[in-house]
Amino acid sequence: MILGLRTAAYPAPDLARAKAWYTQAFGIAPYFDEPFYVGFNIGGFELGLVPDAPVSLPPSGVVALWGVDDCAVEYARLLGLGATMHEEPKDVGGGIIVASVLDPFGNILGLICNPQFDPKAVR
Repeated sequence: MILGLRTAAYPAPDLARAKAWYTQAFGIAPYFDEPFYVGFNIGGFELGLVPDAPVSLPPSGVVALWGVDDCAVEYARLLGLGATMHEEPKDVGGGIIVASVLDPFGNILGLICNPQFDPKAVR
C-alpha cells in the first residue's frame, strides 16, 4: 500500500555547495548530513541531496512542488539566491499559483500556492 510522498531526491554532484544553497533557500539546516546523502525535513517531507545520483537530461517530466504562501515572493527570493528562471508564477485555475526555478545544479525546484489544499485533511 502506498503511504504517501516521503522524499524528493535531487542530484547534487557538489554536495557541499548544494547543502549550503538549500540550507539558505529553505532556511533550515539538514537533519541528516553524511557524505553519501543530505536530508532536510521540509514541512514533514524530505528533500534529499544525492551526490552520486545520475543526472537525467532532459528532466523526466516529474516535478516536486513545494508549498509556499506566496509563489511570486518565493520565486523572486530563489532567483536572488542564484536560481534561474524555469517557469514564472502563473495561475493554473482555482486561485492555484505554480512556478519553478532551476537550482544552481540544474534541478527543477517547483513551487505551489494552493489555498484549497489542507495538509491536515485526512482521506
